[in-house]
Amino acid sequence: MATSRVTSRVTAHVGLGANLGGDPARLRATLVSAWRALAALPDTTVQATSSLWRSAPVDATGPDYLNAVVALHTGLAPLPLLHALQAIEAAHGRERPYRNAPRTLDLDLLRHGDSVMQTLELTLPHPRLHQRGFVLRPLLEIAPDLPGLAAKQAAVADQVLERLPAADDWPPSSH
Repeated sequence: MATSRVTSRVTAHVGLGANLGGDPARLRATLVSAWRALAALPDTTVQATSSLWRSAPVDATGPDYLNAVVALHTGLAPLPLLHALQAIEAAHGRERPYRNAPRTLDLDLLRHGDSVMQTLELTLPHPRLHQRGFVLRPLLEIAPDLPGLAAKQAAVADQVLERLPAADDWPPSSH
């Protein structure tokens, strides 16, 4: 029987993205709501939150995305954390009609401490993390010392990203 908690807390990085659901203000509200749901997970606190970034879809079509990355300090093991992320996506109307479909909310477990795993359900670290500027740049913004990632920035230099200016609602507060 798998345990839902790890023996100690680890830092997990989660990518947030949304490109369906209306204008940029509504997308931003979706990410704020998702951030609050992450902050409310059991045995979990938000350690750091990147800026919001706007990006064109990669390997997909549809409207531009708003993206961010959060660092969580969590006692949840990788699969229970993944399942919690999927439940938050579902609560925000996420559907999966086809690979890389536009999304009301996308939450990707990028890293879970030093965990390395590959199952049908979850691969850690995320296998395309270093190929996606919309994940790599916000991740390096909050965790610049992660081994090997800074050198990968050149590979995503052609991906158009715009860091959005700070605003009152981002990063959110848990109150």
